Amino acid sequence: MIQQYEEKLLNLIDTMVETASDDELFAGGYLRGHISLSAANCEMDGISSIQAMNSAVEESLVEAQSELTPADQLIVKAMWEQLQQGVS
Repeated sequence: MIQQYEEKLLNLIDTMVETASDDELFAGGYLRGHISLSAANCEMDGISSIQAMNSAVEESLVEAQSELTPADQLIVKAMWEQLQQGVS
């Protein structure tokens, strides 16, 4: 279930590439790593809840927020919210 959810999220990012702005391309690329890492960690821990996966991604983003400027954090957060809505 987690793997299918991860694939849906990554596919959404891929389909955005053709029409995405530079900021959206950046956010999509940045989120890819957090999504894949969170999915792998969930699967390794035997977690199959989509909600737990979303929480893991959000926690990962919070832990890494020092990597981004406040403006980039907002762009990434908006993209993450858009992706979640796109797969529901």
